[in-house]
Amino acid sequence: QVQLVESGGGLLQAGGSLKLACQTSGQTFTPTTMAWFRQVPGKEREFVAASRRGVGGTTRYADSVRGRFTISRDSGKNTLYLQMTSLKAEDTAVYYCAGTGSGLIFSSMARADQYPYWGQGTQVTVSS
Repeated sequence: QVQLVESGGGLLQAGGSLKLACQTSGQTFTPTTMAWFRQVPGKEREFVAASRRGVGGTTRYADSVRGRFTISRDSGKNTLYLQMTSLKAEDTAVYYCAGTGSGLIFSSMARADQYPYWGQGTQVTVSS
């Protein structure tokens, strides 16, 4: 059984920093492409960042977070991270970790329907 468990959410002021973590488990799961999405009530889930590992591995960021957020992995710990800096009120959302064993092409990395595995989400609230 594949499990993704997020942690690290919280409440903080605008301009602050926060680091989210996503612990993955499951013997049959190779987290080739991992991503972060976020969602606010009443809106669709929004792509934040993705990482594809392996030969030709790459990362992709949403325009709204590029330069402020950094996605990274610790493969030894089976953990995905999202370092968020210069946070804004509009970054407030529930943040979800997503994963697939497939090496997604760049154009597909931002599509939620390409990820079969999801975590339960962690709330990030940024006050202005």
